[in-house]
Amino acid sequence: MARTKKGRPVDGWVIVDKPAGIGSTQVVGKVRWAFQAQKAGHSGTLDPDATGVLAIALGEATKTVPYVTDALKCYRFRVVFGAATSSDDASGTVLETSGVRPTDAEIEAALPAFRGQIQQVPPQVSAVKVDGERAYDLARDGVAMDLAARPLWVERLEVLGRPDADHVDLEMVCGKGGYVRAIARDLGRALGCLGHVAWLRREWTGPFDAADAVTLDQIETLARTPEIDRLLKPLELGLDGLPELPATPEGAARLRNGNPGMVLASGLDWGTEAWASFQGHAVAVGHYRGGELHPSRVFVRGTKG
Repeated sequence: MARTKKGRPVDGWVIVDKPAGIGSTQVVGKVRWAFQAQKAGHSGTLDPDATGVLAIALGEATKTVPYVTDALKCYRFRVVFGAATSSDDASGTVLETSGVRPTDAEIEAALPAFRGQIQQVPPQVSAVKVDGERAYDLARDGVAMDLAARPLWVERLEVLGRPDADHVDLEMVCGKGGYVRAIARDLGRALGCLGHVAWLRREWTGPFDAADAVTLDQIETLARTPEIDRLLKPLELGLDGLPELPATPEGAARLRNGNPGMVLASGLDWGTEAWASFQGHAVAVGHYRGGELHPSRVFVRGTKG
């Protein structure tokens, strides 16, 4: 006999403005409990000390998480010059100090090396796995690791302001897998003055913006009440980067059963990844092949966010 899932079949996105001092996994747990959702996940971790957009998927929206994870993200952050820390942010132990302070012109001259396709070594305190263990667990045990560099696309990196000689405020738009703390660390090294992150805020991720986010206080106030579903955003927002193809009634029925289904004529190239909709709701994601969508993910809807 199949095991009955606990919770409600609620589907959609909840965009949280994460406060500092709490981990992303804890926020996901609070949101899942508040909505009594059967399933929950998020589209990209924020450090406990970081704030800003944490996009949480409930129910069938979890099937769209990879598309949001792969989207561009925008961060604003402050770099402290003059000290390197064990975590590359203000929570770590100071490892080394420097009395050197860069000029505005020197900062501007250094930034182009951090734009475009770059190689980035993750911080010692990070979620990267080393021999099956998380780097942050090994770092807490005092293990020094030689982490491999990883590719990162940096769409934009600009100076927002220079509060004083010890600090610079930056904005970065980057792709999947970027570590802002590593940018601060490496910029400090490139400038010969050392550096780490003082504070960090994610302004947007893919289609989700901080202006549309809700606070944990709002979620806790409405927790486990019918009114909380007003905070849900549609599942379909997670598919924002893919073409939409309206399905015929017969096509939608076939797609819901995991079979190729007919969609309305499109100028898409053969094999293009897209999503099929019917009566305004996502039915499936798959690849377009000559008038049909061949599904790779099918959405079985409960409560529509």
